[in-house]
Amino acid sequence: MMRAPGDVRWETLYSSYADQVFEYASRRVGSDDAADVVADTFLVAWRRLDTVPDDALPWLYAAARNVINNTRRAEVRRGALRSRLVSSGGLETDDPAPVIEARADIVAAMRLLPAPEREALILVAWGDLEPRLAAAFLGCSPGTFAVRVHRGRRRLMKILASSELDDASDGPKVEHAAGVHRVGAA
Repeated sequence: MMRAPGDVRWETLYSSYADQVFEYASRRVGSDDAADVVADTFLVAWRRLDTVPDDALPWLYAAARNVINNTRRAEVRRGALRSRLVSSGGLETDDPAPVIEARADIVAAMRLLPAPEREALILVAWGDLEPRLAAAFLGCSPGTFAVRVHRGRRRLMKILASSELDDASDGPKVEHAAGVHRVGAA
């Protein structure tokens, strides 16, 4: 089987620098999490192999730093969400009904959003992608992505605060015509 030049380059990068990236990550996150950082770092290197310079170690350290920072930001967001849920009583009750009902309302409201806004919200909120990567995934500019997230959040809050959600529970019919989004009974 013939190997692609990218495969050989990536394997050379990995065999040459994985131990050094592991040591770098270990000093910052401990050895238990360092292997995950190394894996994510070399995944980034694989995806961006054409931009990795010949002197790759500094680039790999920067990628590892970004992986660590993204992980920490995600942990902070999860901790803040957990704190909000605890303070609102969402996690202190033995009765899961209110939490399930709130989740069901959010899922139903999300279905009423235009597809681009729904996808943008899902990628950042549930997919845990940073906006720049989510924009690249969707093939749009970071500015366009930011507008989609902003509009999606605004519409989602409006739907959750209005009676649209109650009307839509009978079976939503969402019409998208010339940028106008109407919700009515099916």
